[in-house]
Amino acid sequence: MLGALLAGCGGGGSHSNAPHGLASKIAITATGDARADAATYLKQLCPKPIGGELNFMVWEGYTDSVFTAPFERACGVKINATYMGSSDDLVAKLRAGGSQTIDLVSPSSDAITEIIQAGLAAALDTTRLPSFGDLMAGFRALPVARSGGKTYGEPWAFGPNPLIYDSTKVTPRPVSWAVFWDDRYKGRISVQDDIATLYMVAQYLGLDDPKDPAKLYNLSDADLDKVKAKAMELRPRVRKYWSTAGDMTQLFQSGEIVLGEGWPLMTHQLRAVKFPAAEVIPNEGTTAWADHWVLTSGAQNLDAAYAWLEYAAQPFTQKMLADVTGYIVANPGARAYMTPEQATGQHDISEYGAHVNFWQWGSKRDKYQEIWNAVKAAQ
Repeated sequence: MLGALLAGCGGGGSHSNAPHGLASKIAITATGDARADAATYLKQLCPKPIGGELNFMVWEGYTDSVFTAPFERACGVKINATYMGSSDDLVAKLRAGGSQTIDLVSPSSDAITEIIQAGLAAALDTTRLPSFGDLMAGFRALPVARSGGKTYGEPWAFGPNPLIYDSTKVTPRPVSWAVFWDDRYKGRISVQDDIATLYMVAQYLGLDDPKDPAKLYNLSDADLDKVKAKAMELRPRVRKYWSTAGDMTQLFQSGEIVLGEGWPLMTHQLRAVKFPAAEVIPNEGTTAWADHWVLTSGAQNLDAAYAWLEYAAQPFTQKMLADVTGYIVANPGARAYMTPEQATGQHDISEYGAHVNFWQWGSKRDKYQEIWNAVKAAQ
């Protein structure tokens, strides 16, 4: 089966961009044990080592050893991962030559469009990804990962950017972003060191239009002045701006903060250590992200890259991703491996349309960045 899936799998891996034949889908008998099924699957995916290395630039949690280590052992491929702090970090790295040294990236729904338009991504040969069709139809249909009739992204995970709080210290349960400006919590708040925080402020001010999601990312200068003024009011209330998930979870655990805007990964990590973390999507709504695996224009070890992409699409791999991150994963089949409680946290991407606005790369992004830098520099 591998011969159909990965031409030239044995040895050091193919660096060729030559067309490959239609891949055959590997079938295993599911046991309900994600790790065991991953091991069984990988024996067929890589009966011989592919070899070589894969360089990734990803969000935290996306190369956890729970699911990367079995792939490395079975396929003989060393994964080198670098975390990105923001979508802008990723785009800047690729523009500076990273697209020739990095093989796979995991951009969100804003950066992926910029990466594609800049010629930094390679279109996927979905005939080499027989499990691609198993991924959520609505996720696969997102226009952000398509251009010129070609597909550039394999769906991976998505989720909102919730308000996270210490349920023993913040009462009553917050229902609005307004709690960030509540004097009771001054100096005990953390928000992301990213223009995504400006999106949150704009939503609080009522500048998001559910009928026109793009408006939030292309606000008028007058509206941006309002956002800047309100963000300046928030500045002295912030204990620290976070760059990584670990930054924020440590701030909660040390008692330095009781409120923050973050990712479900943080709530998941805090609850794993029995911290009383809770989260909510405020009445004003929130932003969200839809992350894909994207092959860079200069990717070298293509056999290994396509092996990873096919492995990443499997329901057992995605179940392990959900275990690590708490995110909503792209393969609905992952629910079969989950407890009923875990499965209830999984949703179709179409269900999120009412209260979240998926990140976009707006035409005025430089202006947003200029404002954000000014807010951070304010005393």
